[in-house]
Amino acid sequence: MKAGIVGLPNVGKSTLFNCLSNAKAQSANFPFCTIEPNIGVVNVPDPRIVRLEELVKPERVQMATVDIVDIAGLVKGASKGEGLGNQFLGNIRECNAIIHVLRCFDNDNIVHVDGNVNPIRDKETIDIELQLKDLETVEKRLEKTNRAAKTGNKEAQAEKALLDRIRETLLQGKSARTVVAQNQDEEQLMDEFQLITLKPVLYVCNVDESSAVTGNKYVEQVKELVKDENAEVIVLSVGAEADITELESYEERQMFLQDMGLTEPGSAVLIRAAYKLLNLQTYFTAGVKEVRAWTIKIGDTAPKAAGVIHTDFEKGFIRAEVISFDDYSNYGSEAKVKEAGKLRVEGKEYIVKDGDVMHFRFNV
Repeated sequence: MKAGIVGLPNVGKSTLFNCLSNAKAQSANFPFCTIEPNIGVVNVPDPRIVRLEELVKPERVQMATVDIVDIAGLVKGASKGEGLGNQFLGNIRECNAIIHVLRCFDNDNIVHVDGNVNPIRDKETIDIELQLKDLETVEKRLEKTNRAAKTGNKEAQAEKALLDRIRETLLQGKSARTVVAQNQDEEQLMDEFQLITLKPVLYVCNVDESSAVTGNKYVEQVKELVKDENAEVIVLSVGAEADITELESYEERQMFLQDMGLTEPGSAVLIRAAYKLLNLQTYFTAGVKEVRAWTIKIGDTAPKAAGVIHTDFEKGFIRAEVISFDDYSNYGSEAKVKEAGKLRVEGKEYIVKDGDVMHFRFNV
């Protein structure tokens, strides 16, 4: 599961990517510095795994991760191949969610591709290009569907009705994610269409250091603009985050954060938000050899969760022994949880909850 960082050239995408992944993607004060997408595997900050490590004292710890992709900047005309348009659109199509970075700070020393700072215009520039590309996809599919619908094919007629709604939405300058599926068949069809503007989006307002806690006028403009989009907005000072990652000691980083009025790096908040945006959650396995966070989709059953460890676990699933994280933390050990009668035995229908500590019984 991948989240792609997008935005106009020079808004702080690659600097943010470096903060998240420490992969040191090339970043500089000119457009199109990033051409090939960089991919970083980023740990998801989670205090629960720290607590489990304290209690179990394992030989090793493995945190949950999410893939973050730094994608080349996009300009007007990208849907027609301008700039690095085709490459950009191909890369973003491969991602499962979008982290859209908007420049929300003034600095005459950092060039803006359009000459001045205006996050509303910047957002609309990218939205329009993505919508135009989706419109092209929808109209191509409609050509085929229309022919089948005219023959009386009921499935084709249902698909045509949905495509017509999406097309109308795109023509109004709105993204496909604002179209509400009326039933499960439409949900499946929308997934099949693989439209870029169907992907969930997280807006990152890149502000100056003094605005990292309170935001600024640009941030308020963005929040007002996206209030009906069912999207999350995060305020982040990418420049300050870059400075924090350069500090060697934990104490120095904490002092820097305190001076800014923050309790944790904004990058940690962003990674957790991206994880949630991808519809992911975590369960844990805890033993003396290893404490590990496993990534599954929200709504996955116990056998599916077991299959993340090994496909044999899913095929031969018998039952799961489950402890809630809070019970594990409060009682302090698996043995004490069992004594208190708080360990549950769950079957194939069990929907795994975020933070469950699990053991699987299986037969192959």
